[in-house]
Amino acid sequence: MTNNYRHIFTFFLLSFFVESNAQEFRIFSLSDFDLKDSVKTCLVITNYGKEEYDFNKKGLLTKSVTRYNDNDYDVTYYKYDGDELLEKRSESYRDNTFDPSTSIANFYEIDSVPNRRITEKIVSYEKEFLDQYVYEFNHNGKLVKMTRSNNDGTDMTLVDYKKYKGETTTTYLLNNVPLKSVRTSSRKGKDGVMKKVVLTKEFLKGEENMAFEEVFGPEGKLLAQQEFEFNKEEKSFVPTTRTTFKYDANGMLIEEISKTGDLIEKKEYIYQYDKGEGGNWIKQIITPDNTYKTRRITYYESESVVENKD
Repeated sequence: MTNNYRHIFTFFLLSFFVESNAQEFRIFSLSDFDLKDSVKTCLVITNYGKEEYDFNKKGLLTKSVTRYNDNDYDVTYYKYDGDELLEKRSESYRDNTFDPSTSIANFYEIDSVPNRRITEKIVSYEKEFLDQYVYEFNHNGKLVKMTRSNNDGTDMTLVDYKKYKGETTTTYLLNNVPLKSVRTSSRKGKDGVMKKVVLTKEFLKGEENMAFEEVFGPEGKLLAQQEFEFNKEEKSFVPTTRTTFKYDANGMLIEEISKTGDLIEKKEYIYQYDKGEGGNWIKQIITPDNTYKTRRITYYESESVVENKD
């Protein structure tokens, strides 16, 4: 989906929260790029440049390249031990020359006793220490604590989980100040189908700032999103933009309608596939702007199974 690309182009492997001293550890794979089957490489041609992605046979991202032009580009490498990320290196090239001053390396140490714990150390290519993050998980594998330390001091983000009447609320506190809350519930739509509803509130300096509610269908597709702004005078959230999404039989986004007041904006998505209706798309056209995005995809060759006969 287009929204996936906007997110991944910006953050790649680690997705950041609002105003974030806090990060949430995440590894991206083929499905995050609207890719399936045994994809080896994917070249995405956009209006601002090119994005290149390499994947291993497990479908994990191993390399990403953002090309702004022929001479300026950024390269990120990912090293794994099985399914665990061990190393991430982000290298910057300008005028076809490597720039160590803006290149960094992330190293990860994983401890599973008694509960899972990941330590991330970030250093520059000039061997300068930048940050250290420690991610701690509970016995259920849920993130409960993130600690960031650098030369400026230490910040701690606590993650709290509560269940009440079928709803689950996850709250993030940065140095005991509210940063973000996510409430997840279920409700039956007009069509009689149960849908997941996720309400996310974001805070600025501990005060409510903005929010958005997302509605997901049974297959996990985003069906609608309502955005809110916080009105300080009324001390309540006021709805702003509502966006609805439609998909085809392959689960691909084909229509996006946004409504803000009396203003309505509609986008339609048309795809060309490399293997017929069930394959990966190689061209996406967005109307009415008639913008387009193309992808060049290569695949791993299937390994033949050899049977030994006695």
